[in-house]
Amino acid sequence: MTRTLRRPRTLAAAAGIAALTLLATACGGGGGGGGGEEGEQSADFITIATGGSSGVYYQVGATMSEILADELGADTSVQSTGASVENLTLIQDGGAELAFTQGDAVDQALAGEGAFDGKQIDSLPVVANLYDQYVQLVTIEGSGIDSIEDIKGKSVSVGDQNSGVELNARTVVDAYGLSYDDFSADYLPYAEAIDQMRNGQLDAAFVTSGLPNSAVTDLATSDDVKVVPFTGDGREKLLSEHDYFGEGEVPAGTYGDSKAAETLTIPNLLVVSPSLSDDAVYDITKTLFDSIDKIQSSHNAAKDITVDNAQDVPVSELAPGAKQYFDEQG
Repeated sequence: MTRTLRRPRTLAAAAGIAALTLLATACGGGGGGGGGEEGEQSADFITIATGGSSGVYYQVGATMSEILADELGADTSVQSTGASVENLTLIQDGGAELAFTQGDAVDQALAGEGAFDGKQIDSLPVVANLYDQYVQLVTIEGSGIDSIEDIKGKSVSVGDQNSGVELNARTVVDAYGLSYDDFSADYLPYAEAIDQMRNGQLDAAFVTSGLPNSAVTDLATSDDVKVVPFTGDGREKLLSEHDYFGEGEVPAGTYGDSKAAETLTIPNLLVVSPSLSDDAVYDITKTLFDSIDKIQSSHNAAKDITVDNAQDVPVSELAPGAKQYFDEQG
């Protein structure tokens, strides 16, 4: 059985605190992944933390949930969240067994930096490297925004709170010599940001996703969409200072626009709770990749999910159960 959940933020926070309290009571405190004795949990119940309901995470995660329910017999649920940062917190607190996240969020969580300053996570094993996300700054014709620097004095969505998009937005504007003090930063999920752009209440939005992003595609049905290119010294600084960024391009015509736009890519990972046993992780990995055709058909971005690409994990490490499966594939 597959269920769809949207946990209210206040309840999610309360649940996280309760989970940590129980963990500390049972184990005498300490970090690590949550939700039970480490490495002993079965795959009978699987919650997949994804992202906003209009994003790629959610679409691909819903397909994975169906596969695990149908083929593995698990009781699965898909949780709509603020994405990367919130998802890793859910893994830590025992609120999810699988989670979609960007590579930079994992890097910061393991180091206890950025959004995880003072909240370091000790272990974030990876099931697979999925596909590259494209860091995009989206606007519409007539906004007066032709470069990253042009957002100064504008109203810009930097992504939902506790999302990888917001991590990217903060890193990007810093590289270009700006800060959130230079523009009006709104913390919005994709659907709300697009609605506000369409209504003239927002000038631009940071979007980090596979291509195309469905919310931006929807905007293109009513407005002339423009993807702002990442160029100059800011781009070079981002590439030289952050190993998880790669060079990328949003092809012309992705959103009906006539020009390609240089941008950056970032790896997108599926992480698993350390509470799950190696056998459980092996079964999950095998079940998903035995049905890779269904996953690849869930979204255009998912076509890049392959056995070969899955093993290329730039941050953290493959979970032993996942590694066993991939080793068997040769």
